[in-house]
Amino acid sequence: MPPDAVVMQTLGGCFVTQTTYVAAKLGIADLLKDGQQTVKELAVETKTHERSLYRILRTLVSCGIFTETGRGVFANNSASELLQTDIKGSLRNMAIWMGEEPHWRVYGEMLHSVKTGEAAWAKVHGEDVFPYLFGTNRELGEIFNRAMTSFSGAVLPAIIEAYDFSEVNTVADIAGGFGHLLAGVLKANPNMKGVLFDLPNPLEGAKTLLEKEGVADRANLVAGDFFREVPVEADVYILKHIIHDWDDERDVVILKNIAASMPRGGKVLVCEMVVPEGNEPDFSKIMDMEMLVSPGGIERTATEFKELFENAGFRLTRIIPTRSPIKIIEAVMD
Repeated sequence: MPPDAVVMQTLGGCFVTQTTYVAAKLGIADLLKDGQQTVKELAVETKTHERSLYRILRTLVSCGIFTETGRGVFANNSASELLQTDIKGSLRNMAIWMGEEPHWRVYGEMLHSVKTGEAAWAKVHGEDVFPYLFGTNRELGEIFNRAMTSFSGAVLPAIIEAYDFSEVNTVADIAGGFGHLLAGVLKANPNMKGVLFDLPNPLEGAKTLLEKEGVADRANLVAGDFFREVPVEADVYILKHIIHDWDDERDVVILKNIAASMPRGGKVLVCEMVVPEGNEPDFSKIMDMEMLVSPGGIERTATEFKELFENAGFRLTRIIPTRSPIKIIEAVMD
């Protein structure tokens, strides 16, 4: 591809994100789940401008999302099916989260993050991302939660099958939200007990989920703030998609608070993407831009994880691949 085409295609990435968002928000893939439809039919069902909708769908077809079976006739393909609402591995909620205006607007201040090292979210919205999502704008917070839950749908089984929990008596899921991962680990290990540690709000929803999954009798819920203390004793502490939300200084605080309660022989499992050391394309490098502008965190290389653990008094023992983009980074007290 000529150099100018490379640059122009890169610059057009923002257009593709928004076209995908529009299709997801309108529920186009759901409307096509039973078969192809004309753009005229889709425009009537979605109450949109027919010609403009056609242009959106034509663009997505050119990117490999949806297929045009005849002039102005569209159908799902294997990519667009992932924008359906109720299928395994759905990415519809993720597409909506990425394109919602309060989130989208933060990227317009990326230069602020590069100049200052600070998350752009606070500059745009006047407060950090998590207080905003779970206090100021709870509607967007619900969209975020649904996006994270749907993304985790494919990740959780990969984590559970990749790590040998057979010798673990008690596992603690730190900042585990509604408890999806803990429930999966407990169901796969019937003799294990678990602890779910998080802020009070998500724990309310966790009670219902753990009961539904049939593991509530083996799960203890503990409310708290991991920046203050983690008053939980377990053999294994899991942090899934937590460490990448914060900078090194705050991550060291979290890890040291875990260490203060960890019994001898305990382990920490950090479940995150690991950025390759070289310059080859990898989704973790794109996701790192979200960490830069929204929470102010970082996606790390293996070397950076090693240094982070050492600064908190841990030793990285191994990095376990899974059948997902997520790796399991295991560490013990040094």
